[in-house]
Amino acid sequence: MKTYLKCIFYSLGITLLFCTAAVGQNTKVIEVKTKSTSLVYAVDHNKRLVFQYYGKAVDAPDSFLRQQAYPKPDTNRDFSYEAYPTFGLGNVNEPALAVINADGSLNTELAFEGTETKSPQPGVSETVIHLNDRICKFNVELHFKAYWAEDVITQWAVITNNENQPVNLRRFASSFLPIKAETYYLTHFYGSWAGEMNVTEEKLENGIKVIESKKGVRTTQTENPSFILSVNTPALENAGDCYGGALAWSGNYRLAFQVDEWKRLNITTGINPFLSSWTLKVGERFTTPEMIYTFSSQGRGQVSRNLHDWGRKYGMVGGTKLHDIVLNSWEGAYFTFNENTLTGMMDDAAEMGIETFVLDDGWFGNKYPRNNDDAGLGDWQTNTQKLPDGLDYLIDYAHSKGLKFGLWIEPEMVNPESELAGKHPDWIVQSPGREKITWRNQLLLDLSNPKVQDFVYNVFDSLLTTHPGIEYIKWDANRHVEQAGSTWLPTSEQTHFWVDYTKGLYSVYERIRARYPDFVMQDCASGGGRLDYGALKYHNEFWTSDNTDPLSRIFIQYGTNLIYPPVGTASHVSTSPNHQTQRMAPLKFRFDVAMTGRLGMELQPKDIQGKDRDFAADAIRNYKQYVRPLITNGDLYRLKSPYDEGGWASQMYVSKEKASAVLFVFSLEPHLRGVFPTIKLNGLDTTKTYQIEEINPNGRSRFWGDGQTFKADYLMNAGLELYVGGQYESAVFILKETN
Repeated sequence: MKTYLKCIFYSLGITLLFCTAAVGQNTKVIEVKTKSTSLVYAVDHNKRLVFQYYGKAVDAPDSFLRQQAYPKPDTNRDFSYEAYPTFGLGNVNEPALAVINADGSLNTELAFEGTETKSPQPGVSETVIHLNDRICKFNVELHFKAYWAEDVITQWAVITNNENQPVNLRRFASSFLPIKAETYYLTHFYGSWAGEMNVTEEKLENGIKVIESKKGVRTTQTENPSFILSVNTPALENAGDCYGGALAWSGNYRLAFQVDEWKRLNITTGINPFLSSWTLKVGERFTTPEMIYTFSSQGRGQVSRNLHDWGRKYGMVGGTKLHDIVLNSWEGAYFTFNENTLTGMMDDAAEMGIETFVLDDGWFGNKYPRNNDDAGLGDWQTNTQKLPDGLDYLIDYAHSKGLKFGLWIEPEMVNPESELAGKHPDWIVQSPGREKITWRNQLLLDLSNPKVQDFVYNVFDSLLTTHPGIEYIKWDANRHVEQAGSTWLPTSEQTHFWVDYTKGLYSVYERIRARYPDFVMQDCASGGGRLDYGALKYHNEFWTSDNTDPLSRIFIQYGTNLIYPPVGTASHVSTSPNHQTQRMAPLKFRFDVAMTGRLGMELQPKDIQGKDRDFAADAIRNYKQYVRPLITNGDLYRLKSPYDEGGWASQMYVSKEKASAVLFVFSLEPHLRGVFPTIKLNGLDTTKTYQIEEINPNGRSRFWGDGQTFKADYLMNAGLELYVGGQYESAVFILKETN
């Protein structure tokens, strides 16, 4: 049955305009479902795939068969939001796909052809929707993976050219999501080196808000391809409808948020099309990166917990395994060390209970020794002047102390003053005839080139083959792309560089993980410059920031853990005054902050002596016994945001069975005498009773009820007043279920 809408008609002089838009029922409903959410599309009477709904799970998706498309004046088309909008033929908003066809036409119109569903593994289902252009032999597959227990849905597109000539892709988004509400509040992230993942929230108004990167490498240093969207109210921690999103891509990205003239928010995400037009050859397929979504009707806290559960199980390596406590040599030695320096650090590390020693930058280069960041990068042979007995001597020494041994590399980069740059100048990213611009005295290798991919893989593989005792690699990247250009790519495909570089990097990662599936590898790029789910998929942890100052880290890690799992958040105790901020902070405060993530150390341990040495050893034991299992597999509940007024921050981790928890409280600024925080706990089982015990007390208790038992409803509703008021005071409490 069809109904007809009489459109606007008017006369201008003797001209009469009259239009009629037919509106028909949907013919098919496609639902992508998780435990608590539904994503619904429909096929309308014109064979268009249109978006219907994403949110809390619906029990009757067939009701969408009766839902009619939205009529729109002044067109002979039904107005609806297509699942993957293309340029031309009715779409007036940001397109997900824009193509220059083989015949030169600019328009694409996709029609539904069919769908299929499969289950690649338990708890995961994949839906594929096939779309074809009505005129050209041009196909799009929309892929959706639903992770049932985690309430996460990922989406990507596969674009195929079946024409007899190449076509040119100008836009090729991973996903399009239109949301309808009264108001929209976007939480996103910004920063710089040593100040990553600052949090800001803004109300979206008409127009387009864009979060993007054009850096090519270190693309998350100043922005991040992730967000939380709250509708109808600013984001609340424990209430309200919130959407979380993150793009799994380590190259240039673009997230566009358009509030259109009908007050609907259109979210278009994917690879940044800036200077990245792609020539799709005959028969070629182009696959976009995954866009990760979750929805919560219980505020942004549940958004984070959904992403953490998904991330540690599917989005990183070894996310559910207990991780080692690491001592990294960088801030304790920098480039100036010898064998005795390093073995001395290992002695102290073993005594304190640390489990892995990592030798950072400065261990390589002979013709051009790596004594600073001016030379040697690319020449991955052991520096015989600094380390005359070689790496194996250090590895064996570490093992004799019960430590694992790790190493720093930066295989994507090269110093102009290096043997590699002299042998293979064509491997360097460059614009022929122009001066090569260095950052941190280094240039970038061209990972679009298969020979460079082989070289980078062999840096990793040769080290582990020659020195099989290495059990940890810190993979760094300390510059972004400048003067993009490839001597490998043909002149007609120079715009492929941005995508091909990232695909080349992933190709290397894939080869590494095929041979070393469980090997521990840290993701680093001047700190948090490569913090995205595209890179994290291949790593066990990420270096959150080069800034190890504990006060800074409270803010950096708060923003980071809105999206990314705390179990991957490398968080190290460093010296005081801090090398980045010169801020002085007590050792207890530094330890307590670092214990909220993947605890490690970044200092010269011999500088910690006497009572401080005893405290550090106790704190490490407490972390291993009580905290590490909860960081690994527990749920994060944020109790007080460092961004809120008051000058405190607090969070807790609760075990999945709610039998144990750890509570952290920090005073960020000085408070008047007698002014203390009252902390209301969250995530506990209201039918249970818990004993509370302070750990890392360092001489005095900060809770009047230390060692006593309390009902969960008291802890969550009345809360605890804690003696934490002076600047840089902190407290950590363990909660255990009692009979």
